[in-house]
Amino acid sequence: MSGRTGLAALRERLGGLFKDQSELDLTEGSIGWPLFYLSLPIVVTNLLQTAYNLADTFWLGQYSTEALAAISFAFPMVFLLIALGMGLSVAGSILVAQHVGAGEEDEAEYAASQTVTFSVLASLVLGGLGYFAVGDFLELLGASPEVLPGAEAYMQVISLGIVFMFGFFVFIALMRGYGDTVTPMLVMAGTVAVNVALDPFLIFGWGPFAPRGIEGAAIATIFSRALAMSVGIVIMLRGTRGVRIRPEYMKPDLQYLKKILRIGIPASIEGTGRALSVNLLLYVVALFPTTVVAAYGVGTRVFSVIFLPAIAVARGVETMSGQNIGAGKPDRAEAANHFGAKVMFFVLAVMGVVIWLTAAPIVGVFTDDPEVVEVGTTFLRYVAPSFGFIGVMRAYTGGFRGAGKTLTAAAISIFMLGVVRLPVAWVGAINIGSDGIWIAFLVSNVVGAVAAFLWFRRGTWRGVDLTEDEVGMPADD
Repeated sequence: MSGRTGLAALRERLGGLFKDQSELDLTEGSIGWPLFYLSLPIVVTNLLQTAYNLADTFWLGQYSTEALAAISFAFPMVFLLIALGMGLSVAGSILVAQHVGAGEEDEAEYAASQTVTFSVLASLVLGGLGYFAVGDFLELLGASPEVLPGAEAYMQVISLGIVFMFGFFVFIALMRGYGDTVTPMLVMAGTVAVNVALDPFLIFGWGPFAPRGIEGAAIATIFSRALAMSVGIVIMLRGTRGVRIRPEYMKPDLQYLKKILRIGIPASIEGTGRALSVNLLLYVVALFPTTVVAAYGVGTRVFSVIFLPAIAVARGVETMSGQNIGAGKPDRAEAANHFGAKVMFFVLAVMGVVIWLTAAPIVGVFTDDPEVVEVGTTFLRYVAPSFGFIGVMRAYTGGFRGAGKTLTAAAISIFMLGVVRLPVAWVGAINIGSDGIWIAFLVSNVVGAVAAFLWFRRGTWRGVDLTEDEVGMPADD
């Protein structure tokens, strides 16, 4: 069976649960079901994506507590590198969505092709900078002598392969803008299986492999992402699923780059602000013993799973907002935002109750160190009551991005993380101890949701139609 036939057969078997983009009309009919069918594959894709990090955390937790602490330092820096370049993929997704909503297929292909080109170029630059700066950066964050070598080795491998991570994220974003969230999910499923299988062989030196510890986890991740990017590029070049990229459209167009950057820079600022806040917060966490650092690493990875529905719905709302604004239907875009916020508040509030009740056994999955389990349980129980508010904030910021208001989304995130979370965490750590850091998560989540809701109600996001911009695809000769 050919790869193409196999993919089609798998899609057909999953058809009752995951709708093909040809079956979804995001600009007509009801809002709930199209948003559900758009977001559900994103949940699965993000869950599989998180499995990369969870697999690393699990196996390294069995390897040593120092390795677990090292990954706690390395992961925020990975997030920072990705965040610096994520604006390009966000801009590409928004442009594709609005052009598709306006019925401008050729313009959507041009936007996708240019996004791929500039994302690859940006990732090569960021990877080079990251490789040489990683050691100093980790020392600045306060990594101890026991933790620093492992964290540095991990990040150097990731920096060398960051282009593959970027490439696959761009594939996901562009396909999502078109309305196809199923194909990236299927590609991710195959490559995450490769990563999970490779991890123990490369970390512990099973079979013919030499034991590489934390560096082995990084190698497994990069190999898997390289495979995922390769498949994604082939799919987009063929153009049989979702958006198509064309080699003749991939020559760097500096005029179009200005358009991408105008949309993408605020999105990069938002992502970078999130990443910097995580890194600066880690500086506060590093004031405490290694057990607290390890518990923080476990807790943030648990959050990365719990918040998958909110992130997925935010991406779904982003696409629905973009396509409906492109189609000249801002009222429908607004309704999608409110619907997503209500659903996510309820779903994550319920998940918060479950996590609060089962916090200890969840942390125990990742480590058998009783001190880490105790601290991690406290962390989860402080933050769990605020889960629903994260859903509200994510939904509305997704709507802002879909409308091209990426600066507004960035402002809300930076306010929540930089103005609220970091100061509260710093003051709390000094006066209360590690519990003060956990309280900062609770407070900032609630404040961020209220800020996003009030800002959205102002209605200033309406009317941003990027398809009418004067900068675009060059005219035919």
